[in-house]
Amino acid sequence: MAKNEDVIEVLGARVHNLKNIDVKIPREKLVVITGLSGSGKSSLAFDTIYAEGQRRYIETFSAYARQFLGSLERPDVDKIDGLSPVIAIEQKTTSKSPRSTVGTITEIYDFLRLLYARGSDAFSFNTGEKMVSYSDAQIKGLITTDYIDKKISILAPVVRSRKGHYRELFEQIAKQGFIKVRVDGEVLNIEKGMRVDRYKMHDIEIVIDRLKITDSPDNDKRLTETINTAMYHGDDVLMVLDNDKNETRFFSRSLMCPTSGISYPNPEPNNFSFNSPKGMCSNCKGLGQLYQINENKIVPDASISIKQGALAPHGPHKKNWIFKQLELIAERFKFKLSDPWSKVPKEAQQMIFYGGSDKFEVNSKDLGVTRKYNIDFEGVATFLQNTYDANESRSLQRWAKDFMDKVPCPECQGTRLRQESLYFKVDGKSIAELAHMDIVELAEWFKGIEERLGKNQLKIASEIIKEVRTRLQFLIDVGLTYLALDRSSKSLSGGEAQRIRLATQIGSQLVGVLYILDEPSIGLHQRDNEKLIHSLESLRDVGNSVIVVEHDKDMIESADHVIDIGPAAGKYGGEIVSQGTPSEILKHKTLTADYLNGTRRIEIPEKLREGNGNFLEITGCTGNNLKNVSVKFPLGKMIGVTGVSGSGKSTLINETLYPILNAYFFNGVKKPMPYKKIKGLDHLDKVIEINQSPIGRTPRSNPATYTGVFSEVRSLFAKVPEAMIRGYKPGRFSFNVKGGRCETCRGGGLRVIEMNFLPDVYVECETCQGKRFNRETLEIRYKGKSIFDVLDMTINESCDFFENIPKIFRKLKTIRDVGLGYITLGQQSTTLSGGEAQRIKLATELSKRDTGNTFYILDEPTTGLHFEDIRVLMLVLNKLVDKGNTVLIIEHNLDVIKTVDYIIDIGPEGGKGGGTIVGKGTPTEVSKIKKSHTARFLKKELTGLI
Repeated sequence: MAKNEDVIEVLGARVHNLKNIDVKIPREKLVVITGLSGSGKSSLAFDTIYAEGQRRYIETFSAYARQFLGSLERPDVDKIDGLSPVIAIEQKTTSKSPRSTVGTITEIYDFLRLLYARGSDAFSFNTGEKMVSYSDAQIKGLITTDYIDKKISILAPVVRSRKGHYRELFEQIAKQGFIKVRVDGEVLNIEKGMRVDRYKMHDIEIVIDRLKITDSPDNDKRLTETINTAMYHGDDVLMVLDNDKNETRFFSRSLMCPTSGISYPNPEPNNFSFNSPKGMCSNCKGLGQLYQINENKIVPDASISIKQGALAPHGPHKKNWIFKQLELIAERFKFKLSDPWSKVPKEAQQMIFYGGSDKFEVNSKDLGVTRKYNIDFEGVATFLQNTYDANESRSLQRWAKDFMDKVPCPECQGTRLRQESLYFKVDGKSIAELAHMDIVELAEWFKGIEERLGKNQLKIASEIIKEVRTRLQFLIDVGLTYLALDRSSKSLSGGEAQRIRLATQIGSQLVGVLYILDEPSIGLHQRDNEKLIHSLESLRDVGNSVIVVEHDKDMIESADHVIDIGPAAGKYGGEIVSQGTPSEILKHKTLTADYLNGTRRIEIPEKLREGNGNFLEITGCTGNNLKNVSVKFPLGKMIGVTGVSGSGKSTLINETLYPILNAYFFNGVKKPMPYKKIKGLDHLDKVIEINQSPIGRTPRSNPATYTGVFSEVRSLFAKVPEAMIRGYKPGRFSFNVKGGRCETCRGGGLRVIEMNFLPDVYVECETCQGKRFNRETLEIRYKGKSIFDVLDMTINESCDFFENIPKIFRKLKTIRDVGLGYITLGQQSTTLSGGEAQRIKLATELSKRDTGNTFYILDEPTTGLHFEDIRVLMLVLNKLVDKGNTVLIIEHNLDVIKTVDYIIDIGPEGGKGGGTIVGKGTPTEVSKIKKSHTARFLKKELTGLI
């Protein structure tokens, strides 16, 4: 082992399930912590080492500052020596704000804003001409040269193309001592009460001075003063009027179009930010998208009448005010509410959609009288738009949104920026055009940019270009070549967000830091794995320590040092079973070593399933980067959807297929990506999606509450004779509501002692001794166990305990079957790992009665799973398919891909280079496809096992 100062030494770690372990981790090395899911890897890396690093950092602040920051609990560890400053790069996805993009997270967009603010050329959005700006001395020189011996007027523009009578403006100008103005090209004397037509557009300039340009010093001094005065009143713009020719010319201190006179403010970085009022498009407030009414959704069927329900938001005819107004509109435009919508006059349709006011008279021949009617109708489309914009009810907004389409903002065309910002260009490209390129394309554009810039531009931009290039290269190195800078961060997967943060950290060039990463290979294709490992090695080589919690075989084999935690999971784990170099690890008799050296393996099924002969077929998918993709999914099989990161897998399955199925079976509200048609829905009767989101965000959420088993347990306790005598209902046994819970800790089991500027201390509640319930509730016992004893059981123990209660047993058994027998029923969901949370979701769905015609969609279910956990998971999924269900898995893990019945490979590359079906068929068939990146690695896996 290395000398003491070269290691991080952890002594007596007892966080969560760690068994008082001591471990030495070499510094400035790439260290992988591996082991079964739930064995204690994250507890050691994040909840012990990172938590202590964070706490020490906050301790460096003064007591005064700490009271505002809040404080961190000291992890349950005796001592940690040799700890450097710690940065954790976790799986938690980045900001969900629609204003956060890849460009803003990586800070590349900030550098581009600086480049455009300091080194771009401005062009007029009116004429396309290059904008010019002058100093006062240059303006004076130009006037003296161009107008020598000519009579001119110097004007200060105050109103440009705006309506109004401007009486107050004329009064104000007169008070300042000016006697003439030029209104719409005509010079007039200012008179008392002077005003112009308020309904017409006007251009108004103050006549600052009228003079003849000569070479005399007096003239020079007068001209200087006149320019200063004109600039003051004209907001840095003045006009020179040639009195003889009646021609004007603009001069400006700011950027200005020499022909039309429009001017831009001098550019600042804020002018290119869609998060600043100075740069954002005023129409969409910098979001780039708007919700707009779709008339075809309001009237989906033009062949039926208003009476029959042609107007979808209002339905068939009812006796209410709206239909009375519609009857008046019908009377006014001489049609009947029973006429098909297509026969309703266009003017009437417009009034029904967008409203209007009208008065009309109807002569009644029978009565010989004239009736007057008033129409005052808001309009269906207007009402929906107002409901969406101004109503506070989320459900009403969602209802209105059903009749709207999300469209790019018509003013900025989705670029998020105001018009002026888009006309600043570098090498003929605006900042929005650069942000829309994918990373590879942008890196290509920056190649040789120096030769395409002017001398001054290059002087300003050289440092910025260097920074942008290095950051783009880091993104390419972590396999994110297909992303664009304007891609919204909320559309990124956990793995993508983590790798972006990794690229940002590499770009910061810090040294002597301890980086802790949580499975950075999630969602990464095998092809890009080598790049990721290389990036981590480069972090290590500059003098940092890197700890990676990981199950990936390549990552383990590339490590300098491996720590294997086990031997099992939950309370049966939390010990160091082996540590050393990858080759030393192989010599130990552990589960990890067995899978690495081939003693154990996930076997390929001898025979692939035939399926039930039916297909689900979707055609013409064009969402995101999909290129008119059509796919047939064979039902009754296990299907694997593969392809490099960013190839279009999630777009096809999560954004197109799942919303269609969810809307069909459960009236889901999510709108699918564009597609032409889908066939075969009648062969299925429900769809279930199991994704990577956490099961709960508070300590009160636990596996028992999430799976619904706790409700059954509470009902069971309420039926115990003693509980019935006391009149206890199921609510009595809930720790979330008053009645049965301990009120001292409000059912939490712990009490927070606030220590002002010291860390808050969590102590066991002295009233209930951490049991969450009050004494009366705990007196109710079922088979000798209180409600707290049940919550404290492991899933394995509770399966034996509730064996004779089918409703409870069925749910618990499915949790045990997915390999989670070691967790307790009442374990806080915040302490569950990502892999455990996803398997609890899977267990919840599996416990529901399946029909044999269910379509399951799993998005990377191997996230956070060890080789052994994957084997157990595949056994469960295979049972589902054997019952006739269809299981579709989006996956990169070769242990899963090699065992499926049918593969759909999307690619060949990510981003614009993807979006097509590269291959489909059995794993053996796909492994022979030459242009598939998946095939190359799948072939190695298959030939290595055959």
